[in-house]
Amino acid sequence: MKPTESLYLGVDVGGTKVAAGLVTSRGEILSKVRVPMTSREDGAAGLRAVERAIDAAFAAEPARKASVAGIGIVSPGPVDPLQGIVVNPGNLPCWRNYPLVAEIKKSRGLPTILDNDANAAALAEAQWGAAAGYSSVFYATIGTGIGTGIVLNGSIYHGRTGAAGEGGHVSIDYHGPPCPCGKRGCIEVLAAGPAVARRSRERLEAGGVEAGTLLALAGGNPSTVTAEVVAKAWRDGDPLATAILEETSDLLAIWLGNMIDLFDPDVIVVGGGMSELIADWFERIRQQVPKWSVNSRWGEIPFVRARYGEDSGVVGAAALCASVKAT
Repeated sequence: MKPTESLYLGVDVGGTKVAAGLVTSRGEILSKVRVPMTSREDGAAGLRAVERAIDAAFAAEPARKASVAGIGIVSPGPVDPLQGIVVNPGNLPCWRNYPLVAEIKKSRGLPTILDNDANAAALAEAQWGAAAGYSSVFYATIGTGIGTGIVLNGSIYHGRTGAAGEGGHVSIDYHGPPCPCGKRGCIEVLAAGPAVARRSRERLEAGGVEAGTLLALAGGNPSTVTAEVVAKAWRDGDPLATAILEETSDLLAIWLGNMIDLFDPDVIVVGGGMSELIADWFERIRQQVPKWSVNSRWGEIPFVRARYGEDSGVVGAAALCASVKAT
């Protein structure tokens, strides 16, 4: 790192932890810390957890503190990035219309910016990661949930109110299972990790399927099946796990066909805890997309796995500062 290079402090707030790290203007993490998040008390308690993470990050790199040019913060949505307010994330009940940016600016005296974690991860991939060099980027993080971000010419597309990019809550089946967001058949409730596990458990509990590797890996108890267990069983050749993941990839193909028709991006980037697994199914997804897209040139769009894994929140938060002037 050059002595005069600006650094950014990226803060990733989740329901159970706050991660923070110093990131260079080239997207490299110099150091990272993690502290527990106090999400079920009041707003002040949640703020104190974020402050502890910031203190710990500065304590880990005291000689570099003076080089920090801004603080980026990400949290689950919904947030109002235009006003710096955490609106009402389901896993952060401590904050309701909470002015997090104003509080951090008051205590730290540094330019500070807030955004949805998926938006910021998309920006990091566009700025420094798998989507570097592309003008229009559609990013999907697939894990416990499904979040998305849209980047156009190096900037996050926020829409009129800052609420754009909630692709995980696009419904592809209005008769489908209810989603916690209040809608039915959202891609999140059909294809995220818990949905993969749920469909597997339902098939096992219904009987009539071969008791193969999947049930053995679950210790003979269908209720213990997780998406990770399904992935391992598939790699071991289990037919039920294979069928479940075929269904999942086909559901994702329907959804991505819609996203291609709506947005026609230069690249589709997949991150999140299930990204390695989903990348193994890119070929099937690509085989299915033509059934669900009217774009005759959809095949020119590459599907790539994200560069940043579990660090996408910290690096994404830093990217907010690096590419958008924090105020």
